[in-house]
Amino acid sequence: MMSPKQASSATRRPSGQRGFTLMEVMISIVVLTIGLVSMLAMFSVAMAATNSTQEDMLGRQEAAEALESIFTARNTAQIAWNQIQNVGNGGIFLDNFQPILDPGPDGLAGTVDDLNANAACPGPSQCLVLPGRDGILGSADDVLLPLNNFSRQILIQNVNNPDGTLNPSLRQITVNVRYTTSQFRATQKTYSIGAYISQYR
Repeated sequence: MMSPKQASSATRRPSGQRGFTLMEVMISIVVLTIGLVSMLAMFSVAMAATNSTQEDMLGRQEAAEALESIFTARNTAQIAWNQIQNVGNGGIFLDNFQPILDPGPDGLAGTVDDLNANAACPGPSQCLVLPGRDGILGSADDVLLPLNNFSRQILIQNVNNPDGTLNPSLRQITVNVRYTTSQFRATQKTYSIGAYISQYR
């Protein structure tokens, strides 16, 4: 039979084998939870940035397309020099921000004859056609991406000579594309591109 001294010494743990207390476990759970929530927040920010990158690229593309169409029309003598102005100054380019539509018969973006050529496109704006799941453009599963959250302004201004007189053969073109991004809160952005255009080719 064991004495009481021997029984108490037999139930004692060795000093190097102490376990975690409930408080230590709770603190570690809180620290892990904070870390996981932070990781989830970073993941959602990365996803929003990916969506915003696509919209930024589309904004740049729509602005460059409008600017290039004006230079092409000038180079091919499709339009006269006095037509390269806003409607308010006697030209053919619409004033203020307008929905982005397909160029009409004149092939110029931002003019009166622009239209929505795709009847399947939801909304008033132009639709981009993207390849569907098969990755082939022009097949039955193509996806329509409406540009309803984009608007474009083509601003054409006269340029003065260094002495302050009007230069009749030079104008400044600024194309602004305004759009909203689909981040946590809708953010409005504007992409601008500008160039000088001369009467001479």
